[in-house]
Amino acid sequence: MTARDQERAARRLILWDVDGTLVSCGPAGREALESGARLAAGLTALPHLPMGGKTDPQIVGEMLLGAGVEPADLDRLVPVALAEATRALTGWRERMGREGQVHPGIRRLLDELAGRDGVRQTLLTGNVAVNAAVKVGAFGLEGYFDLPAGAYGDDSAERELLVPIALDRVRELCGETYEPEQVWVIGDTARDLACARAAGVRCLLAGTGRDGFDAVRGLDADAVLENLADTAAVLGILLG
Repeated sequence: MTARDQERAARRLILWDVDGTLVSCGPAGREALESGARLAAGLTALPHLPMGGKTDPQIVGEMLLGAGVEPADLDRLVPVALAEATRALTGWRERMGREGQVHPGIRRLLDELAGRDGVRQTLLTGNVAVNAAVKVGAFGLEGYFDLPAGAYGDDSAERELLVPIALDRVRELCGETYEPEQVWVIGDTARDLACARAAGVRCLLAGTGRDGFDAVRGLDADAVLENLADTAAVLGILLG
């Protein structure tokens, strides 16, 4: 292997999902979005919808439609609902720290990756950017990520479009380009896999989300693990 080949092999862009992958925040995330939707549209009740792998704008839009809001009103109401949700979630930072958890092995894995030359870590999540920062910050994880280089729900309501946005940001802000085989999306749902596949990059799925290992074990990701607790094994997958 030439020196150039070795340099390329060592470089990685790691795009982390937040909820269910890095951390679980307890009920605060759902409650913030539901509260925002109710306040924006003057509603008293909302349908209880699955949220895993969806973007915040997508979730709020589905809630409002399910409550009978007219589709023509979504462009006006969704931004208001998201702003209210962010206000609520920001005030619940300590609550998330109490009620939630960092998933097994995450802190050690982030430490190990942070110490590797050529590895950049950021977020790729359906959360809007402010909410994503609040959630990782609630557990003291924000320092591991180049947050401005990530891609978020306020960049696009369609999760499949987020990887190209992150690649563009890394190029513009950091002056770095990555080949598809150097990019990993790490998540916990089929939507994380779809997002990676849409961009032709690699995907590692962990069974740490709300629906557990059964929700991902049969999916055709590049790697599927019950959790990320075995640091050596995960590093072997991501860097090997």
